[in-house]
Amino acid sequence: ITIVSLGLSIMTEFVIGGFDTTQRPVLVGVVMLVVYVLVMVGNVANILFIVCDRQLHKPMFLLICNLAVVDMLYSSSSTPTMIGVLVSEVKTISYVPCLVQMFVFHLAGVMEMFALAVMALDRLIAICYPFRYHSLLTNARTCVLAYVLWIVAAAFVAIMPAIVVPLPYCHSRLKYIFCDFAAVVRATCGNPGYIFRLITIITFFLLFFTFGLICLSYLMIIIAVRSFSKNDKKKTFSTCLSHLIVVTCYYGPVFIRVVLTRAGVVLTLEERHGLMVGAILGPSLVNPFVYCLRTKEIKNKIFKKLQKQEC
Repeated sequence: ITIVSLGLSIMTEFVIGGFDTTQRPVLVGVVMLVVYVLVMVGNVANILFIVCDRQLHKPMFLLICNLAVVDMLYSSSSTPTMIGVLVSEVKTISYVPCLVQMFVFHLAGVMEMFALAVMALDRLIAICYPFRYHSLLTNARTCVLAYVLWIVAAAFVAIMPAIVVPLPYCHSRLKYIFCDFAAVVRATCGNPGYIFRLITIITFFLLFFTFGLICLSYLMIIIAVRSFSKNDKKKTFSTCLSHLIVVTCYYGPVFIRVVLTRAGVVLTLEERHGLMVGAILGPSLVNPFVYCLRTKEIKNKIFKKLQKQEC
């Protein structure tokens, strides 16, 4: 929807059209709502378990808290809009909220990469330098590092609204399922090719920098554990497995959607939307339950709570 004033076209609302061909939209919306509730409950529970237990006030658990905040922000940035479109058929979104949604969604996506990379470094220090771990990675340094990463992520993502705000719009209908950068840019006038090339360069840099850092950390861990006993190797693998599951759940859909499509793999609009929803809700759902079930300290705390309630 546009308002024409003094020869200029001013966008006031967008229409989200990405779900127009979805069969049984209400059922899909209800499933997404259930998953979203589980995401929020699981991540809030993780945060409360860590915050309320002083014994868990350690760098690793602070990083788990940070990841939980990122997951809640990531899923909340877009999922309520998608649920509203599917269940309530509320397909319009105002211009400013659309830009805010775009910024928050991509901020959470960048922070997800940063958070996973820092957690890999945490495991590297804990395994390769166990006696220096508490001196190298204190709670204060962990918090400062998290704040810095949020600022850096915001600086990267600020490029997106800076690009789209000055552009004129020719379309009010978004072909995607919420206000991500690609959807908004395709609603503008002219050829968006140079814009996508710029964002692709930034995306590939962040993606391969963080993923490369994770791979390098695990390569150094593999080299270090070669001299460990069989029992120590098993403990090390168990320690790293939670993080490896989380990394796979996040980077898998991202590599398919971003890297392979740039390499020439053609996805239908429905396949792209499915990967997008999976990339948003999948990791956010898996992460809290993986850390609840595989982190001994959190798991023990849960069992103690359940035993008290039974008594």
